[in-house]
Amino acid sequence: MRVVVKGKNLEVTQALRNYAEKKVAKLAKFLSSHHEASAEVMLRTERGIHIAEVTLSVAGLILRGEGKTPDMYTSIDSCVERIERQFNKYKTRIQRRLQGPKIGELAPVDYEVDEGQALEPQIVRIKRFPVKPMDVEEAIMQMELLGHDFYVFVNSSTEEANVVYKRRDGNYGIIEPEY
Repeated sequence: MRVVVKGKNLEVTQALRNYAEKKVAKLAKFLSSHHEASAEVMLRTERGIHIAEVTLSVAGLILRGEGKTPDMYTSIDSCVERIERQFNKYKTRIQRRLQGPKIGELAPVDYEVDEGQALEPQIVRIKRFPVKPMDVEEAIMQMELLGHDFYVFVNSSTEEANVVYKRRDGNYGIIEPEY
């Protein structure tokens, strides 16, 4: 697994880099050997709080964890634990889906379905809207004017669909799909 450690508002010492690489490398035990994986570790400080963010990409699956504590090493540990929990949750969902009961094993059950109660989440609304090419700043302005947390637009410089979103720290992020 390829691990990249970066720092923002923080000088990443060799000891900190080694610790982060060692902790993130432990996530490889969850990965199949035939999948190429990469991880990006971003370490930063804000107002005395040490923040570690890890983004793990493997076979089209992206897992992201964030840890905020007064100690950077503890933040890294917290972040890696969150990704482990996410991966276990994902793996359990896949296994349950694959190991569902066979038709012959199901016992007939008599039950009534209340028409007002949905058994599964359903799509209740489809929204279509015209998209015009715009730059990122205009998309952010549109998002703020609408009072939304995200905004879908066609980027005028790349002519591709992008999503701009507001992050918890008050900054903005852009999602650019790769085809």
